Amino acid sequence: MHRVTIVGSGFAALTAIKTLRSKDKSIEITVVSPKAEFHYLPGSIWIPSGIRQPQDLIIPLDPFFRRMGVEHRTAQAEGLSDDGRVLLSSDGEIENDGLIIASGGRFIKKLPGIEHAITPCEGIAATVRIRDRLRQLEGGTIAIGFSGNPKEPSAMRGGPMFEFLFGIDRQLRLERRRDKFKLIFFTPAEKPGQRLGPKAVSGLVQEMAKRDIETHLGHKMVKFTETGAVTEGGSFDADLILFMPGMTGNQWFDDTKLPRSPGGLIKADVNCRVEGMERVYVAGDSGSFPGPDWMPKQAHMADLQAAAAAKNLAAEFSGEAPGETFKVELVCIVDSQTSGMLVARTENRNIVMPNMVIFHWMKRLFEWWYLRQYR
Repeated sequence: MHRVTIVGSGFAALTAIKTLRSKDKSIEITVVSPKAEFHYLPGSIWIPSGIRQPQDLIIPLDPFFRRMGVEHRTAQAEGLSDDGRVLLSSDGEIENDGLIIASGGRFIKKLPGIEHAITPCEGIAATVRIRDRLRQLEGGTIAIGFSGNPKEPSAMRGGPMFEFLFGIDRQLRLERRRDKFKLIFFTPAEKPGQRLGPKAVSGLVQEMAKRDIETHLGHKMVKFTETGAVTEGGSFDADLILFMPGMTGNQWFDDTKLPRSPGGLIKADVNCRVEGMERVYVAGDSGSFPGPDWMPKQAHMADLQAAAAAKNLAAEFSGEAPGETFKVELVCIVDSQTSGMLVARTENRNIVMPNMVIFHWMKRLFEWWYLRQYR
């Protein structure tokens, strides 16, 4: 019986479990994560408005683990030994015949004063803070922006920030108090949303102008303060700042021999194998993969990579050469509470469809469909 250890319990980890189990019922699967929970962060954009409550998006995984025949170890990964055959954790050493690292990424929090900004994708608690601050504010300036990892073009998550921007604008209008607020969008990039494709850039900028959202583009961030932000192109005041910094690898990677990209992620090949290590795979935000510079760090991409990693690991157990690759594609609906803009990008196509009510409901329907498999 082969033993597989999976680090993490997010999108990539859960897809890896399902894929492995579909390939081999006898594999012994151990999942290592701090909690046996799945946090559906794409739905957290709706917490500030009350469309979603935290409990709607936190899914206990014990029932799913039982169905899949998975052992969960409540622990933090701390390192590796024996060329990846042993995971060092806060709950002791865990031996494996195959390892899949799906523990996500870590936001780069080096910018001075970043503690004055809320990073939405850090978790459900962060979006609850946004909700509570919006309720407290009677007026003022709300600044929303993101940056990247200059050494890792793919290690950024800007899409959700457009959703918070447009969602908060819509929320304030529905509450009939938009006139009491100024909204500012900022990013060091001169053209926001380039990873979504050229068509999306013009669409996003036009949408901001339509909604009377000011922009501060193309200036490197210097610092945040209690009352605003400072860039190389000037400063602006803000009563609430939402900021998504670039991502790098988990801190526990530093205590391993895992090969790292210049941006700090785990280097992998097109089959999601970690370079130079036997039967060690990576999927999702933890990895640096070959592909176009617009390859997204999003749940859909993590699922595709995890499926490839699991299939290849199962093939190795059967004595076959791993040959499964993953499709590089970006698919998202930039939601704004009551409508949404559909964006899809592949190597050959870039589709952008304007704000429509149906896309908002499609996003909500997809959430229901996706989560039902884990409830």
